Amino acid sequence: MKPFFQVKTSEEIHNIIKTLPRLTEENIGVKDGLDRVLGKDILSPEDLPHFPRATMDGFAVRAKDTFGASEAVPALLTLAGEIGMGQEARVPIEPGHCFRIATGGMLPPGTDAVAMIEHSQQLDSKTIEIFKPVSPLDHVIQVGEDIKKAQPVLMAGQRLRPQDLGILAGLGIINLPVYCHPKAAIISTGDEIVPVENQPPPGFIRDMNSMTLQALTIQAGAIPEFLGRTKDRFDELKSLCQKGLDQNDMVLISGGSSVGARDYTLEVIHSFSGSEVLAHGISISPGKPTILARIGNKILWGLPGHVVSAMIVFTLFVKPSLKQLEGEKIDRSLLGIQARLNRNIASAQGREDYIRVSLQKGKQGWEAMPILGKSGLISTMVRADGLIRIDQNCEGLEKGEWVEVMLF
Repeated sequence: MKPFFQVKTSEEIHNIIKTLPRLTEENIGVKDGLDRVLGKDILSPEDLPHFPRATMDGFAVRAKDTFGASEAVPALLTLAGEIGMGQEARVPIEPGHCFRIATGGMLPPGTDAVAMIEHSQQLDSKTIEIFKPVSPLDHVIQVGEDIKKAQPVLMAGQRLRPQDLGILAGLGIINLPVYCHPKAAIISTGDEIVPVENQPPPGFIRDMNSMTLQALTIQAGAIPEFLGRTKDRFDELKSLCQKGLDQNDMVLISGGSSVGARDYTLEVIHSFSGSEVLAHGISISPGKPTILARIGNKILWGLPGHVVSAMIVFTLFVKPSLKQLEGEKIDRSLLGIQARLNRNIASAQGREDYIRVSLQKGKQGWEAMPILGKSGLISTMVRADGLIRIDQNCEGLEKGEWVEVMLF
């Protein structure tokens, strides 16, 4: 058995990930933009709104015509007309007059506020009483108050959310430059794995890793391609790797990344011309037996065979590498919350530990409950809400400490 020969820290791995080149851009329609990453900054082509709008049902007025109004001495205004929805207001207001207006309606020239209908009363067909004064701009959205022309709206590297698509639609932007989705080939290795639909005989297990990795890849915004399962055979693994490299931006190999006699991932990598092993081992637990390599302009990850280790390595490193390829600058998906630890946790110095935790609401906020178990027990991930990190220079965490939980 050979030792891990190029062990990296988490920080070193993330520094490598930051150097990965972004994929090319493509243009798509805004209706297809959800969860895509913008390739260029978007500047507003116009003011939004491009006309002054009422935010309440009531009467468009000159604010100064209502000053001093009260229940005892209301302001009396002459009704000059009504502004309907979708109607351009062209007629300027005269002193002492008002226009009936609905929420969203365009304010006539010369008006600067809306008196709410609840604070008014119609005496006859032409006379309106206003019982409460309004100030300029009360219940009004001004031209460009939401977005001004030429103002930056969205920046390159943002993953688009529903509200982002809404503002683009409001500005009439119907085509978008976005980065292409990364494509990731997934290969399962091991003499002991069988398809999920098969009943495994003694000594065999179903291939849960490929299913899990495909789902994680989709969740990361990438497109998975499952190339199949291979026994621990050099030629079979190399053939699938070649296919994955030809058709995808990244290759993920589940299993075969450790230092055993039948772990062929490293040999396969070295067999490709122009290959470079960037890391063989990461100083974390679980997840140490991980390989990161570059073959030509493609990235290959050799992931641990234990499903929990593979999931944690994917979450911490593979997912950020996919997002780097797609040009994403701000990853909102791993935002953490603060929680109090409900028991002591021991840790060995010299490596980062990632502890699975579940969360429950306590009297002083969230409480984090460690879920202990071996790295092959997927039920520990099913019960977990997230991970907490223990620094490599720390011997553990104490009950009652506040910790940051990275949510799944």
